[in-house]
Amino acid sequence: MSNPAQVIRPPNALKAKVGGGFGIDAGAIARAEEALKAMSAQFGQWLQDEITKLDQAQADIRDKGYTPETAEALYFRAHDLKGLGATYQFPLVTRLAGSLCKMLDNPEKRLAAPPMILDAHIDAIRAVVRDGIQTEDHPTGRILAETLEARVAEHLG
Repeated sequence: MSNPAQVIRPPNALKAKVGGGFGIDAGAIARAEEALKAMSAQFGQWLQDEITKLDQAQADIRDKGYTPETAEALYFRAHDLKGLGATYQFPLVTRLAGSLCKMLDNPEKRLAAPPMILDAHIDAIRAVVRDGIQTEDHPTGRILAETLEARVAEHLG
């Protein structure tokens, strides 16, 4: 018993609708890259502004205690840095802040986070920005990230 098969190739309607470049305007991308390059001189100040907010979240925890409100504020600061670090040319900040976020992601478990690990993340972020350690290619940056991620994994484990 033979079962002849027929292969049907439908036309690529998406390509026809948006064009071969999938609707991406190379000129628009180039203009966006130029705009980002023009703003890059301000990245250092903007990153420092985020570090100041992180420092304030840490100070609030020390002054007001580690409460649901202060924990949430710290989480938001870490989340912002996780998103902005790489944009501001500090992918290591993104990684460190991501580790801190991982520990604080679950609002019901935030208050169980060890203060020493919270402070270590904040201190590490502050130190890598201060010392210009932008990537994990730097041996100190890599060790910091790996050690903090291991502590978070142990805590969450």
